Amino acid sequence: MTAQQKISVMINGTMHEAHVEPRTTLADFLRGELALTGTHVGCEHGVCGACTVLLEGRAVRSCLTLAVQVDGASLTTVEGLEEDGKLHPIQQAFVEEHGLQCGFCTPGFLMTVHELLYENPDPSEDEIREALGGQICRCTGYQSILRSVRLAAAKLRNAHVAGSTQHS
Repeated sequence: MTAQQKISVMINGTMHEAHVEPRTTLADFLRGELALTGTHVGCEHGVCGACTVLLEGRAVRSCLTLAVQVDGASLTTVEGLEEDGKLHPIQQAFVEEHGLQCGFCTPGFLMTVHELLYENPDPSEDEIREALGGQICRCTGYQSILRSVRLAAAKLRNAHVAGSTQHS
């Protein structure tokens, strides 16, 4: 039996402490230990992007990251996007523009788009395509996903402007 290591990690605003085997992937920890099953495991080689989560705000593949590597860190999974039962503007945009079909790849897209739009609130078409280059969808043909990202960017910019005028 492999010795377990204690980790503490903030996930979606909640502190979690656990003992994990050093070889446990972050994806397996999230899904198996914490029942955060929105993080999907597709290829298990970091190619498809379905397992993407935010580690300190940066998109990472949870199938390639070990749980012990996130000790002391802050993570956001797709479950952490909604707030008080309300969809995040990125999620809402994907619904409105039909940026999902089977939904398997959607969590990875949402997390990747989150990183993109918080770093660049008004990305060009090329910047959107570059950011999504590591995400694979086998259903949509990507046009609805691109429309979803453009709508999400507009929603977030509008929310930021509305928030700025309320604080003036």
